[in-house]
Amino acid sequence: MLSFSLLEVSKKTTNIVTWVSIGAIALLVIILAATCIKGKKFSSNEIAYAGVCLAASFALSFIKFSPVQFGGSITLASFVPLLVYAYKFGPVKGTLAGVILGLFNFISGPYMLTPLTFILDYILAFASIGIMGFAPKFGRLPSAAKVSIGTVLVFTARFIFHLVSGFIYFAEGAIWVTLPESVLANMFLYSFVYQCVYLPADCILCVVVLIVLAKTNTLDKLLKLMQKKQKPAESNETTKPEA
Repeated sequence: MLSFSLLEVSKKTTNIVTWVSIGAIALLVIILAATCIKGKKFSSNEIAYAGVCLAASFALSFIKFSPVQFGGSITLASFVPLLVYAYKFGPVKGTLAGVILGLFNFISGPYMLTPLTFILDYILAFASIGIMGFAPKFGRLPSAAKVSIGTVLVFTARFIFHLVSGFIYFAEGAIWVTLPESVLANMFLYSFVYQCVYLPADCILCVVVLIVLAKTNTLDKLLKLMQKKQKPAESNETTKPEA
């Protein structure tokens, strides 16, 4: 079990980081609003759809099943809205949106063991959504294949970050089930098994949903909907009076 002192430190640190996360989200919103007003990097269209996709992903994250105790949930394809966003608007904007989703997830159920596990679980793991932004450049593959490969790469990166975080976490003695001594002797192996219980299933759900969206042309319709509508160019020609 975790020592009492470590639990106390973790609780205090969690409270501090929760407020810092709230402040970080507020700061990001202000920065995005400022860049939108100045017309740099982020358009009002991109920010609007970021908000819509974030809200959808956050809402879907509450529809979940937890096969393992104290975390590790299989959600109702909660990454899909932001994966579509990253696919449309690129890796930078996708990464930023992913980080914000990670902060929202932390705030909704704040818990952390150390600042490092917080960074791994809520910043880097969710920032991996930005990888989907490279998927449109995967050659001449059909969109279904592109989003599938992109999703697998996103969850592979997420798996690695959670794996390292889990190693740190379980190395502190945070074990709630009875396992063979051979497993307990290797916390990295335990973390690997722990992540395999839920992350592959979560990935498969996202891949299936995205393939269905692509095959039914719904994905193309969503991408076109997210495209900023161009105002018709005003004619500069001066109408000449008839002779």
